[in-house]
Amino acid sequence: MAAYDFDLFVIGAGSGGVRAARMAAGFGARVAVAEDRYFGGTCVNVGCIPKKLLVYAAHYPHAVAAARGYGFETAAPKFDWPTLIANKDQEIARLNGVYERVLTNAGCKILNGRATLLDPHTVEVNGVRHSAANILVATGGWPYVPDIPGREHAITSNEAFHLPALPKRVVIVGGGYIAVEFAGIFHGLGAATTQIYRGPLFLRGFDGEVRTFLAAEMRARGVKLLFDNDVSSIVEEGGELVLSLKDGTRLACDGVLYATGRRPNSGKLGLAECGVELDADGAIRVDANYRTACPSIYAVGDVTNRVNLTPVALAEGMALARALFGGMDRQVDYDYIPTAVFSTPPIGTVGLTEEQARDVYGDVAVYTSSFTPLRYTISPVKERAFMKLVVDKASDRVVGAHMCGEDAGEIVQGFAVAMRAGATKAVFDSTIGIHPTAAEEFVTMRDPVR
Repeated sequence: MAAYDFDLFVIGAGSGGVRAARMAAGFGARVAVAEDRYFGGTCVNVGCIPKKLLVYAAHYPHAVAAARGYGFETAAPKFDWPTLIANKDQEIARLNGVYERVLTNAGCKILNGRATLLDPHTVEVNGVRHSAANILVATGGWPYVPDIPGREHAITSNEAFHLPALPKRVVIVGGGYIAVEFAGIFHGLGAATTQIYRGPLFLRGFDGEVRTFLAAEMRARGVKLLFDNDVSSIVEEGGELVLSLKDGTRLACDGVLYATGRRPNSGKLGLAECGVELDADGAIRVDANYRTACPSIYAVGDVTNRVNLTPVALAEGMALARALFGGMDRQVDYDYIPTAVFSTPPIGTVGLTEEQARDVYGDVAVYTSSFTPLRYTISPVKERAFMKLVVDKASDRVVGAHMCGEDAGEIVQGFAVAMRAGATKAVFDSTIGIHPTAAEEFVTMRDPVR
């Protein structure tokens, strides 16, 4: 590989790119990383981390209200949006530095600027050409806003983290996890919040009962949900935004956030010129080893639009580095990947939905539990939790675990380990629960509901 400047050239310093670069350098490879925006990618800057910080903030008013049942009488809390954003920005800046130092300490060469592929082994950054034996594209995704009249008045999740003030009335357009998360954030922080989704129920692809339960809980908290509807246009009138909906109604607000999906960030990189194939949405097509149609070019993470989760991008980046430079050809196992939606209340899920399990296994047993967690039994505010297990009756294996309720992500992570190990319902039943916790419900559901 000495004929090239680098053994691996990584385009994009997000989760997948940084992991691949650091691991490759650890194996002794000469690595360069080009980044034209910010270190850490979507997750660190406009995704997981800042979103979770805002979710935490949105929970405090609810916690203060619940505290009255425990004898705490306090004045209504005063919230300052600029303080939250400034503190969030400080933490993100710290993480940007951490990611940059990780690369530098590993011995990677950092190039600040936009990279463009000139041929299968040449990358240009800031007018300078660099050759590489292998090139990895890890440029992530970018929010998509449909082309409707007035789309310039809308923001996406990217801009939501940098608003100068909290809008008093917010409309969220979309039905994915980003939409429901921001609906919970804005409502929790005091904004009158409406969520509009063109389908009959949001979170398509998640378990049906969980989706229905979350919708009921969000409505109970005061979020206005408008399903089977969509926005036709947005206009600015008298200092406010007015949305015309498909059903003919008009809705006034102070801010519109579109969370209608993300597209692979693959444009203007010179991919097609190198023979890299893209699908209709711009996703880079790769094989099981993350290799594109051009043998020297690879891609991992959201730019491939397969399983768009930060931990998956990390795993893919690690697997690629190990295969190319560590002599370890281990592919990522995409079965039983746990995930969470930090909605209000949150969702944690791993494995198959009931609908998917019936398609795969046919005969399944379904166990559910819905209850008020102990925290809210003496609280003036109420919140419920819902848990569900889906079991393949032939093998007794638990093939789906789903929860909507407080700490769902924290709880489901542990059960994901058991399910990857092949735990059966009998194993769940024989496990002694921790009492009193919500998590113990997963090991005390004895009678199937279906």
